[in-house]
This record gives sequence, C-alpha cells and structure tokens, in this order.
Amino acid sequence: MLYWLLVPLRGDIFFFNVFRYITVRTALAGITALTLSFLLGPRLIRFLQKRQIGQEIRPEGPQSHLAKKGTPSMGGL
Repeated sequence: MLYWLLVPLRGDIFFFNVFRYITVRTALAGITALTLSFLLGPRLIRFLQKRQIGQEIRPEGPQSHLAKKGTPSMGGL
C-alpha cells in the first residue's frame, strides 16, 4: 500500500526510485510487520489475559506445562 502512495513521487524525488526494487519493498514490508507486532503485541496479550482466553493445561500432562497456566494462546495460529 505504501508502494502505491510513493510511486508517483519517484519522478519528482530521485530517492523514491528505490521502491522499484523488490528487495527494498520486501525489507520495508518486513520492517513494517515487525513494528506493528511490537506495537500491537502487548495490547493483544493484555486483551487475551483480561478475557481469560488461553489454552487449558491438562493435569495429566508434563509438570513443566503447569507453569504455562494462564498464558494466552491463539489455538495454534
């Protein structure tokens, strides 16, 4: 989406010519996704904890799994 906003500027500003290259667009997409994850991740975790959405820990499972009780889970997504 950002690509379509900046493409018209490449004729006016030489620097925006780099958006023609798929490697630059891929790197910027990765950076954007990572930034959104860092910004929205803590809010999502708090929301899931508040709603008590998590994976149920079975008592017959390994003892190490009992420490995970209350950890938000999205069901394998």
